[in-house]
Amino acid sequence: MEWILLGILIALGALVLVVVAAIIGYYNRFVTLRNRIDNAWHQIDVQLRRRYDLIPNLVETVKGYAGHEKETFEKVTLARAAAINAQTVQEQGRAENMLTGALKSLFAVSEAYPNLKANENFMQLQEELTGTEGKIAYARQFYNDVVMQLNTAVQKFPGNVVAGIFNIKSRDYFEIGEEEARGPVAVKF
Repeated sequence: MEWILLGILIALGALVLVVVAAIIGYYNRFVTLRNRIDNAWHQIDVQLRRRYDLIPNLVETVKGYAGHEKETFEKVTLARAAAINAQTVQEQGRAENMLTGALKSLFAVSEAYPNLKANENFMQLQEELTGTEGKIAYARQFYNDVVMQLNTAVQKFPGNVVAGIFNIKSRDYFEIGEEEARGPVAVKF
């Protein structure tokens, strides 16, 4: 009888160890994914800051050739300020959509000024901004990929149980939310 009880206790102990090891494994995976998401967000932020720093130089260069396009310059300035002040992923997404649209309008204005298009400073700024846009797109994709991994792990069993125990929540994607941000910008002269 004692051997049976000892066998049951050993089996229960082994089961508890397996469960504890699984919980630790899931928790560590969640921590890793959260840290990757935070890192990815900081990488997006670095590229967005670079973009925000380039925009005033670009606007000033275009102003020298197209000073009467005041409304376009104001839209770019307001969109830049909104993007800098965004607090959440959703606010940042909306602000970036607005800024992208405003920049499209600014580049469309430049098409009407051949001397501006030939300006070396403008060309360099445009090239830097284009390169930064590519880096932002890559950083957004990486961020969303890691968010998907975390969200999947939080929703699947038994991860959902462990996530519930430690109050680990799904994260929001960084996405384009407005249909007009997906389409072409209409510019009228």
